Amino acid sequence: QVQLVESGGGLVQPGGSLRLACAASGFTGISFDDYAFGWFRQAPGKEREGVSCIHNSDGSTYYSDSVKGRFTITADKAKNTVYLQMNALNPEDTGDYYCAAGVAIIQRELLPDYWGQGTQVTVSA
Repeated sequence: QVQLVESGGGLVQPGGSLRLACAASGFTGISFDDYAFGWFRQAPGKEREGVSCIHNSDGSTYYSDSVKGRFTITADKAKNTVYLQMNALNPEDTGDYYCAAGVAIIQRELLPDYWGQGTQVTVSA
């Protein structure tokens, strides 16, 4: 059973930056290097949406239009950790951010098999 633990959320002013981390463990059969990981977010009163994903097998990355150019997803294979660097944050980025893991990315979005508990990001002056 893959476990995912997010960290790095918090309160930040508009224009600021945050880096979220997702520590992954519990891999059996398929290693971290062969998994895909993604970040999803859910704003108050809205549905959960995919933000970004990365497939560790080939390093391919994908971003939603709303974060492209501002967010960067990376994976540290030595630490089994996936990061989401978020720059130029604005209030519309506020929400609960969830890390997810799966083996496939379909139409530029991760098909999740496992979820983390989430970390809250608030962008406000």
